Amino acid sequence: MTYTATEFDTAADKEKFELQFKRFVMSDFAENKFPNWFYKSLSMTFGHIAHYNKAGFYSTFFTSDNGKLDFLHQTLEWPCHGSPTFTYCDVERALSEWVKDSGLIEKYQAKRATRVENQERAELARLQTKYT
Repeated sequence: MTYTATEFDTAADKEKFELQFKRFVMSDFAENKFPNWFYKSLSMTFGHIAHYNKAGFYSTFFTSDNGKLDFLHQTLEWPCHGSPTFTYCDVERALSEWVKDSGLIEKYQAKRATRVENQERAELARLQTKYT
């Protein structure tokens, strides 16, 4: 996709961000796919705040299934304000569509449901052993 340059970033910078976003998400949010430059850009898109630092941002969103789902939902639901000559709203719109079409939200919801079921079944087995 062709993006609109801003005062501070070229269209190529926006495309680089889009590609890194996709690589990062498809890697199951691998920390080695979360370089400083990407964190700085990501923390200024989709209504995110920096959480004081990169480690705080990463731990908030990318260390649990719930955090990953929160991140994906925020990406999907963000209204992408502004003009592409001043913001990354054009990239945000493209990535929001990509998340919607990717099936990633459903994948993480199923993963979370399986984890919860396994935990509950283990607890059930523990309690049945204890009380029988």
